[in-house]
Amino acid sequence: MKSIAIIPARSGSKGLKDKNIKELNGVPLLVYSINAAKDSGIFDEIMLSTDCQLYADIAIENGASVPFLRSVEQSTDNAGSWSVVEEVLRKYNEIGKRFDTVCLLQPTSPLRKAEDIVAGYEVFSSKQADAVTAVCKVDHSPLWSMVLPEDGSLSGFRKNLRSVPRQKLDQYYRINGALYIRRVSYNEGQVILWDCKEYAYIMDRRKSVDIDTIEDFELAEWYLQNKSF
Repeated sequence: MKSIAIIPARSGSKGLKDKNIKELNGVPLLVYSINAAKDSGIFDEIMLSTDCQLYADIAIENGASVPFLRSVEQSTDNAGSWSVVEEVLRKYNEIGKRFDTVCLLQPTSPLRKAEDIVAGYEVFSSKQADAVTAVCKVDHSPLWSMVLPEDGSLSGFRKNLRSVPRQKLDQYYRINGALYIRRVSYNEGQVILWDCKEYAYIMDRRKSVDIDTIEDFELAEWYLQNKSF
């Protein structure tokens, strides 16, 4: 089975300037995902998809491939991650390289480790899955959440609030953005990403920090410096 890891790292982040190459504990953010992919020992190809030559140079220096830059169409704010993945797989197919699985590794999940990638692929294999997606526990049950009316009244919420001890509530999970594995097939040059049989790989909440703001960045740095996961 041939596998490719794709790390999507577009330049021009609006929330946190150049966050994908911002140094986290002295290392450019996207390098954490490259290192995790390399250390997993799973991939035949580790590819950074970017629209920026500077990002490409950093990736290549750290062991990733960047055989082409991302197209203009896939470099906009509206471009989705899976359309980026499909573009990469199509371009590899055009040069005679095909893969049986693809693993999307968001560079904004720097605390995801090689062991998580390996464990995700173990779920993929044992379940004979088409897809595996990483999730983590949510902090609080959504049953304790509400939409506030315009006047800010809590009366309706209080009426509906369940008087059930927290320990007896069902455990809820969220997709954490750290790991997506998909089976790949090809049909007359078209790329097909399978997700019919999709299973969860459960990650530690502390390893599920998704960098979007400076506060996220500082939290991830604190975890790294204190080896708290």
